[in-house]
Amino acid sequence: MTQGESNAVGRDGPVDPIGGERAAAPQFGSARRDGRSGGKRRRKGGGRDGDPVVPDVEFTSYYGRPIVKASPWEIDIPIYLFLGGLAGGSSLLAAGADLTDRPTLRRAARLSAAGGITVSFAALVHDLGRPSRFVNMLRVAKPTSPMSVGTWILTAYGPLAGLAGAAELRDFVPLPSFARSLLGVLARPAGLVAALTAPAVASYTAVLLSDTATPSWHEAHRELPFVFVGSAAGASGGLAMITTPVAQAGPARRLAVTGAVLELAAEHRMEASMGVTAEPLHDGTPGRLMRASKILTAAGAVLTAVAGRRSRLASALGGASLVGGSICLRLGVFDAGQASARDPKYTVVPQRERLEARRAAR
Repeated sequence: MTQGESNAVGRDGPVDPIGGERAAAPQFGSARRDGRSGGKRRRKGGGRDGDPVVPDVEFTSYYGRPIVKASPWEIDIPIYLFLGGLAGGSSLLAAGADLTDRPTLRRAARLSAAGGITVSFAALVHDLGRPSRFVNMLRVAKPTSPMSVGTWILTAYGPLAGLAGAAELRDFVPLPSFARSLLGVLARPAGLVAALTAPAVASYTAVLLSDTATPSWHEAHRELPFVFVGSAAGASGGLAMITTPVAQAGPARRLAVTGAVLELAAEHRMEASMGVTAEPLHDGTPGRLMRASKILTAAGAVLTAVAGRRSRLASALGGASLVGGSICLRLGVFDAGQASARDPKYTVVPQRERLEARRAAR
């Protein structure tokens, strides 16, 4: 994932990661000052009805190459994004269950957190290529770098979540008596400290994406953390509803519904604030994934609120719908960002809008 920080963002927007020049050079995008665009003359009043005839703008770049390099990330990263959020929400839920004496919910949530962060970390290391690359990032701590901060968050959170999860298995795995006793003593402190770092685990990946020059990720920087946190809460609550009896799943239902409402509200605001860079969220495969996410999340929240406390089947179906909605959201946001990087339009237009706004303010 270290390549993500190579897409720097300047004050006027994304910077060309290869040459270091501003991505929105005058040669890119709309009509030139002499009234021509793409070799076609701009004709004023040339139509039959006297209306101006202006050719559509064709956004191009040097040699037909994208202005911003698309991230080299593949399917490992959406898996990492989803499971990291699921783990963070599950740790919060497990801590609450532990403090309110709900052992079945606590066990399910702790195991979900430990399993989620383990697979999430494995996906990250697979994307990096070698485990040593993750270890190398621990040589420095750079507060201004989301990548560096995220590395340290995972390093602090992972062992704690794993320890709390392992404590739930101590009665099912042959262990020496001292090891079983030690796990029992450390389980609650480890689970509570993991819960303190869990919000950062659920949200920092959104900051990591929006800190790149990828247009649809960068323009969503205000709302994307709230979208990811809401999605993580909905998914973790939904998974606990599947694995926990209705009698103990009350906190999971409340977390799931609250997270779904936050996700849908923040996502609506995000798309309204992104301008032209919201288009990839509505088109093609990303558009289908985002629509599926909204439908599954809304349906899961309604089913949970209406029938989740009375029926184990309704609770499980609502939870599965929320988990599916969270998966679709991560995939949709990821694919939309990649699509926006490949089209110069989504780099040029926002930059020119910012420049025009600054000139108007002067």
